[in-house]
Amino acid sequence: MEFFKIRNDIPFMRHALAFNVVSLLTFLLAVFFLATKGLNFSIEFTGGTVMEVSYEHAAEVEKIRRALDARGYHDYSVQNFGSSRDVLIRMPLKPGQNSADLSKAVLEGLTAEDRTATLRRVEFVGPQVGRELAENGALALLITSLGIVGYLALRFEWKFGVAAIIANLHDVVIILGCFALFQWEFSLPVLAAVLAVLGYSVNESVVIADRIRENFRKMRKASVTEIIDNAITRTISRTIITHGCTQTMVTSMLVFGGPALHYFALALTIGICFGIYSSVLVMAPLVRWLGIQREDLVKPLKEKKQEAVV
Repeated sequence: MEFFKIRNDIPFMRHALAFNVVSLLTFLLAVFFLATKGLNFSIEFTGGTVMEVSYEHAAEVEKIRRALDARGYHDYSVQNFGSSRDVLIRMPLKPGQNSADLSKAVLEGLTAEDRTATLRRVEFVGPQVGRELAENGALALLITSLGIVGYLALRFEWKFGVAAIIANLHDVVIILGCFALFQWEFSLPVLAAVLAVLGYSVNESVVIADRIRENFRKMRKASVTEIIDNAITRTISRTIITHGCTQTMVTSMLVFGGPALHYFALALTIGICFGIYSSVLVMAPLVRWLGIQREDLVKPLKEKKQEAVV
């Protein structure tokens, strides 16, 4: 299905150098913010207190947040847990404070707003657990990256695998750089969004790579630049439909999902926007500069004839 059809190929590769310079500068800025500011990790990574609070009626999450704000608490998270009457509150521990004192103070603030609030459980999440989560997240990112390179190398050619993983890691680093720049909270849902973006971005790269391989077979007299420009131009309509539908759903989560889904949806939004850019204007030029040729993807006719004679 196509919304529109472009008759003449758009010369993307003519401006490939300029686009890649912009990508490099954006990437370096993201690395700079990560190195200087660092990520604002949630208590899943840094350690803190987890409290389960139960009510006799459906818990009003916004009312609970206002009660905590009134008491001067920050960097906490509140979400429903199990049922509409139970909520899970995660809060970081301040220096010299223990879980018992914190849970007691929080419960006093909640009962002042609603006397039916009952503390069901208090747990302390140590920094060791957070360190293990961070290491496992980095390991998952590494394994996913290697899997993408291997898949593209087997299905197409190793040059596509290298170019695609550079483009996809470009997206991941920029997401992390945005979170470091604005000091948005980096939690487990955000980590899940980063991994989802890594898998999502490769889909567009695979589509363009497949069209490039198809063009090498059909456009026998065309140059590599013309083949890549044609591949990108012919997939523009599909790109708009796919990413537009995905972004519509993510935007609904961003607007109506509340604080629990806000940063998750925000990370996906950044990833989708840069995923389109990197697949078209980072991956494709890298494939050309790595020296992709018709012989890498299509067997010469002479070789095919020899095989037929044998």
